Amino acid sequence: MAILTNGPDTSPLTLLLAHGAGAGFDTPFMNHIAEGLGVLGWKVIRFEFPYMVKARERGKKCAPNPLKALQESFQQEIDKCTQPVVIGGKSMGGRVATTLLESSKAIGAVALGYPFHPPGKPEKLRTEHLQTIQKPLLVLQGERDPFGKKAEFPNTWLPSGATLTWIPDGEHSFKPTKKSGHTWDGNLNLAVKEIDAFLQGLL
Repeated sequence: MAILTNGPDTSPLTLLLAHGAGAGFDTPFMNHIAEGLGVLGWKVIRFEFPYMVKARERGKKCAPNPLKALQESFQQEIDKCTQPVVIGGKSMGGRVATTLLESSKAIGAVALGYPFHPPGKPEKLRTEHLQTIQKPLLVLQGERDPFGKKAEFPNTWLPSGATLTWIPDGEHSFKPTKKSGHTWDGNLNLAVKEIDAFLQGLL
C-alpha cells in the first residue's frame, strides 16, 4: 500500500490521516495540511483505503469499501505506528477514525470536514457513536459545509469534551466564497494552526 510521509522522524507523535470518499491522499487539501504540519515538526503519514488503491490501478473510480473493511484497513495502519499516534482524516476518513478512536491505541483524533449527514438529508445523522468518545477529539468544520453547517448545528452532535472549530465561510473542503474576504489558503493555514495547537495539547 502506498504511503506518503511528511515531517521528521523525531516528532513526538505520528498523525495518521485518511482521505475522503471521492479523492485520494494527494489532493491539494491533503497536501496542504500534511505539508504544513510537517514544516511545524509533526510526522504525518497518509495512506489510502483498498478501494482507492484499486481505483488508481484501474484508472477509474471505485465505490468505497464497506465500513468494516475501511476500519480494518485503518486499524492495520494504526498497528504499524511505533510511537504515540493521533488518527484522523478528511470527511469519510475522519468518520472512520472516530469509530476506532476509543477501541484503538490512538491518543486522539482529528476530523476535517466531518460528514454529520448526507447533503440535504439532515435527518440521516452519522453521530451516534460520537457520544461514546472520551478521548480528545478535534473537529474542523466549514461554516457552509453541506455535510453539517454552522447554521444547523446542535450541541448534541458531539461529545461535550470535543473541540469544534468553525472554518470561516468554508464549504466541505474549507473553500470560502470570494465575497467573504477569506481565502482557501488562509482557511487551510488556519486548519494547520488548529491541529498544531491540538497536538501540542496532547503532549
